[in-house]
Amino acid sequence: MNQDEANDAPLLISPIRDGTVIDHITGGEALNVLKIIGITGSTGEQISVATNVTSGKVNTKDVVKIADRELLKEEVDKIALIAPHATINIIREFRVIEKKGVVIPKTLTGVIRCPNPGCISNTNEPIESRFSVFQKGVQCSYCDWIITRDITSHLI
Repeated sequence: MNQDEANDAPLLISPIRDGTVIDHITGGEALNVLKIIGITGSTGEQISVATNVTSGKVNTKDVVKIADRELLKEEVDKIALIAPHATINIIREFRVIEKKGVVIPKTLTGVIRCPNPGCISNTNEPIESRFSVFQKGVQCSYCDWIITRDITSHLI
């Protein structure tokens, strides 16, 4: 098989009867998506992961299929931070019954841990972290600390 034939070859990932397909994940972010939704090698979910797949819309994308599970809104909000062009497809009986894009919320509560050790959200006070979302990053509502990269490492 030459390179052109390899590029035109179909993706060989088994279909799922019921569950969720997360498509158009930013290339290279699939493993972070799995981390966000709490899937590890020992959690028992049936998953398929394709990374850095050629895409017509963008250069490369990742795809994650999860059998027998639909995502919570909080999980989708976290995914939107690292994959703003992702689409969430709900599958039932091998058919897409719902397809929606992710929406980055304007405010995130209890989703990100502030990296500022002096922030009130990192004390024993009964408050949840709260961040405002901007195009270039997120800003803590309590101490104004700004995170512009590696947001995944600060997710709760």
